[in-house]
Amino acid sequence: TVSHYPSLKQWYQRRVRVYNALAHSNLDQEIQETYRSKETEKKTAYLHRVLEVEGAIFTPLIMATTGGIGKEFAAVVSHLAELKSKKTVNSYSDCIRYIRLKLSFCMIRCVTLSLRGYRGSSKKEKTTCDIYNV
Repeated sequence: TVSHYPSLKQWYQRRVRVYNALAHSNLDQEIQETYRSKETEKKTAYLHRVLEVEGAIFTPLIMATTGGIGKEFAAVVSHLAELKSKKTVNSYSDCIRYIRLKLSFCMIRCVTLSLRGYRGSSKKEKTTCDIYNV
Protein backbone atom coordinates (compact mmCIF):
# COMPACT_ATOMS: atom_id res chain seq x y z
CA THR A 1 0.00 0.00 0.00
CA VAL A 2 2.99 2.30 0.31
CA SER A 3 3.17 2.78 -3.46
CA HIS A 4 -0.26 4.48 -3.54
CA TYR A 5 1.10 7.53 -1.74
CA PRO A 6 3.41 10.14 -3.26
CA SER A 7 5.67 9.87 -0.23
CA LEU A 8 6.31 7.61 2.73
CA LYS A 9 5.59 10.59 4.98
CA GLN A 10 1.91 10.50 3.99
CA TRP A 11 1.82 6.74 4.53
CA TYR A 12 3.24 7.08 8.06
CA GLN A 13 0.88 9.94 8.90
CA ARG A 14 -2.05 7.68 8.07
CA ARG A 15 -0.95 4.68 10.07
CA VAL A 16 1.32 5.84 12.89
CA ARG A 17 0.06 7.92 15.79
CA VAL A 18 2.23 9.07 18.67
CA TYR A 19 0.32 10.60 21.55
CA ASN A 20 1.23 12.05 24.93
CA ALA A 21 0.09 9.61 27.59
CA LEU A 22 0.71 12.21 30.30
CA ALA A 23 -1.46 14.89 28.71
CA HIS A 24 -4.27 16.29 30.84
CA SER A 25 -6.94 14.80 28.55
CA ASN A 26 -5.50 11.28 28.94
CA LEU A 27 -4.92 11.22 32.70
CA ASP A 28 -8.47 10.18 33.62
CA GLN A 29 -8.26 6.95 31.54
CA GLU A 30 -6.38 3.72 32.09
CA ILE A 31 -3.46 3.34 29.67
CA GLN A 32 -4.97 0.29 27.90
CA GLU A 33 -8.26 2.13 27.50
CA THR A 34 -6.42 5.08 25.96
CA TYR A 35 -4.62 2.81 23.47
CA ARG A 36 -7.93 1.18 22.56
CA SER A 37 -9.65 4.53 22.00
CA LYS A 38 -6.77 5.84 19.83
CA GLU A 39 -6.84 2.62 17.76
CA THR A 40 -10.61 2.95 17.35
CA GLU A 41 -10.24 6.59 16.21
CA LYS A 42 -7.71 5.57 13.57
CA LYS A 43 -9.85 2.68 12.37
CA THR A 44 -12.93 4.88 12.17
CA ALA A 45 -11.05 7.43 10.09
CA TYR A 46 -9.22 5.14 7.66
CA LEU A 47 -10.44 1.51 7.74
CA HIS A 48 -13.20 1.88 5.15
CA ARG A 49 -10.96 3.70 2.68
CA VAL A 50 -8.11 1.23 3.00
CA LEU A 51 -10.35 -1.80 2.59
CA GLU A 52 -12.49 -0.45 -0.25
CA VAL A 53 -10.11 1.74 -2.26
CA GLU A 54 -6.73 0.16 -1.67
CA GLY A 55 -7.86 -3.41 -1.01
CA ALA A 56 -5.33 -3.69 1.81
CA ILE A 57 -5.28 -4.50 5.50
CA PHE A 58 -5.24 -1.59 7.95
CA THR A 59 -3.52 -1.82 11.31
CA PRO A 60 -3.25 1.38 13.34
CA LEU A 61 0.19 1.79 14.89
CA ILE A 62 -0.33 3.64 18.18
CA MET A 63 2.63 4.70 20.33
CA ALA A 64 2.80 6.74 23.52
CA THR A 65 5.54 9.27 24.14
CA THR A 66 6.38 7.26 27.27
CA GLY A 67 7.50 4.35 25.07
CA GLY A 68 4.47 2.09 25.17
CA ILE A 69 2.72 0.67 22.12
CA GLY A 70 -0.86 -0.41 21.48
CA LYS A 71 -2.10 -3.99 21.35
CA GLU A 72 -2.26 -4.14 17.54
CA PHE A 73 1.13 -2.49 17.18
CA ALA A 74 2.60 -5.06 19.59
CA ALA A 75 1.19 -7.83 17.39
CA VAL A 76 2.82 -6.24 14.31
CA VAL A 77 6.17 -5.94 16.09
CA SER A 78 5.96 -9.55 17.25
CA HIS A 79 5.11 -10.74 13.75
CA LEU A 80 7.99 -8.73 12.22
CA ALA A 81 10.41 -10.22 14.77
CA GLU A 82 9.18 -13.72 14.04
CA LEU A 83 9.62 -13.24 10.29
CA LYS A 84 13.06 -11.69 10.76
CA SER A 85 14.23 -14.51 13.03
CA LYS A 86 13.13 -17.13 10.49
CA LYS A 87 14.87 -15.25 7.68
CA THR A 88 18.16 -14.73 9.53
CA VAL A 89 20.27 -16.72 11.98
CA ASN A 90 19.27 -14.40 14.85
CA SER A 91 16.99 -15.55 17.65
CA TYR A 92 13.48 -14.18 18.16
CA SER A 93 14.56 -12.31 21.31
CA ASP A 94 17.42 -10.61 19.45
CA CYS A 95 15.10 -9.60 16.61
CA ILE A 96 12.38 -8.20 18.85
CA ARG A 97 14.96 -6.31 20.93
CA TYR A 98 16.40 -4.79 17.74
CA ILE A 99 12.97 -3.77 16.42
CA ARG A 100 11.99 -2.20 19.75
CA LEU A 101 15.29 -0.32 19.85
CA LYS A 102 14.73 0.99 16.31
CA LEU A 103 11.18 2.03 17.24
CA SER A 104 12.41 3.89 20.31
CA PHE A 105 14.93 5.88 18.32
CA CYS A 106 12.39 6.54 15.56
CA MET A 107 9.95 7.87 18.15
CA ILE A 108 12.64 10.13 19.64
CA ARG A 109 13.44 11.47 16.16
CA CYS A 110 9.76 12.05 15.37
CA VAL A 111 9.09 13.86 18.65
CA THR A 112 12.23 15.97 18.29
CA LEU A 113 11.33 16.80 14.70
CA SER A 114 7.81 17.82 15.65
CA LEU A 115 9.04 20.00 18.52
CA ARG A 116 11.86 21.86 16.79
CA GLY A 117 11.05 21.35 13.10
CA TYR A 118 13.19 20.04 10.28
CA ARG A 119 16.39 22.07 9.88
CA GLY A 120 17.93 20.44 6.82
CA SER A 121 17.62 21.36 3.17
CA SER A 122 14.11 21.17 1.79
CA LYS A 123 15.22 20.04 -1.68
CA LYS A 124 14.44 16.39 -1.14
CA GLU A 125 11.95 14.92 1.27
CA LYS A 126 13.33 12.71 4.00
CA THR A 127 11.45 10.14 6.03
CA THR A 128 12.09 10.16 9.74
CA CYS A 129 11.70 6.46 10.33
CA ASP A 130 11.49 3.28 8.31
CA ILE A 131 10.61 0.33 10.53
CA TYR A 132 9.86 -1.85 7.51
CA ASN A 133 13.52 -2.10 6.47
CA VAL A 134 14.49 -3.80 9.69
